[in-house]
Amino acid sequence: MQIKRIQHLQEQMKLKNIDHLLICDPLSINYYLDYRNNPGERFYLLNIHQTKAPTLFLNRLFPEPQSFNSHLNIIWYNDGENVIQLLSNTLSGNVIGIDKFWYSHFLLDLMKNCPTYQYTNGSLLVDHQRSIKTQEEQVLMAEASRLNDLTMEKIINQVKFGYSEEKMVDLLGQFYTSVGSKGYSFDPIIAYGANGADPHHDTNQDTPEPGDSVIIDIGSFYQNYASDMTRTVFYGQPSEEAITVYNVVRKANEAAIAMIKPGVTFSEIDLTARNIIAEAGYDEYFTHRLGHFIGQEAHEAGDVSQHNHAKAEVGQVFSIEPGIYLPNKLGVRIEDLVIVTENGCKVLNNISKELIIIEPE
Repeated sequence: MQIKRIQHLQEQMKLKNIDHLLICDPLSINYYLDYRNNPGERFYLLNIHQTKAPTLFLNRLFPEPQSFNSHLNIIWYNDGENVIQLLSNTLSGNVIGIDKFWYSHFLLDLMKNCPTYQYTNGSLLVDHQRSIKTQEEQVLMAEASRLNDLTMEKIINQVKFGYSEEKMVDLLGQFYTSVGSKGYSFDPIIAYGANGADPHHDTNQDTPEPGDSVIIDIGSFYQNYASDMTRTVFYGQPSEEAITVYNVVRKANEAAIAMIKPGVTFSEIDLTARNIIAEAGYDEYFTHRLGHFIGQEAHEAGDVSQHNHAKAEVGQVFSIEPGIYLPNKLGVRIEDLVIVTENGCKVLNNISKELIIIEPE
């Protein structure tokens, strides 16, 4: 149980005049309690009060926690029991913060049962706290990325054999197991040539043609923390246009990383990369935000986009992943994860960004 995290959240609740914060996201509950559960459709909720010990609502079919103490109350319930009434009995004050992921039928029942409360989005406080990684979390994320680097090296070495995209993903799973990572943090993307013009290409049975770009966007988990990175290599000699596109994307990636430090807005970081791509004439082919936050999930709340004017803070971890996608031709994306430090940032990925041409065997 992470008592200091709960105390920090309670202090933020006092500043925002939120009397109770109802958390249902299993990963957020794990963040505060070190207790993992997959509730499915059943009611599963952590009620954080401003000053009192939190209360966890658990169905009796859920596993019994082993590590809790007097800092946490547990209310057990059975299938079919009026759990909304049980929750209502624990509420007081005026303002109730609601988890953004809470099923609407639970919220509607609560609002009907307790119409006098003011309801607000409580996830803003949780999301911000989760975005600031502790030193322990940073160590885990650095290790997750180190293992991802090792896996990237292994999968790049397979490009020369001309395997299908699906075969490459099969090999990827084996490589993750071999280095000590667990599963995929998102569906891997291996995209050859024109397939890479779709940033979220669904891997298929296509094999590479000479000169094709090869986008490799992969990530896994290490001790429940996610990794994510992208490299683009070439299967045989690429065209001059492809080389130009690659160099522009790399320049955008490195320029954005170079300016990251506390106090710089995410919109400024995004525009640094976006302007480089625009100056090269490819602005319409960069179709997504520059990056996303990451932690227990590959995509967490927060992004690096031209519309996010929040300022970077020490301990935040996010991706920098510019790309250019030319329809029916090719795609190039280069992605690194960074941690914001006191004076700049630390890049978690160390795979070379030099243009790599792999000769077919």
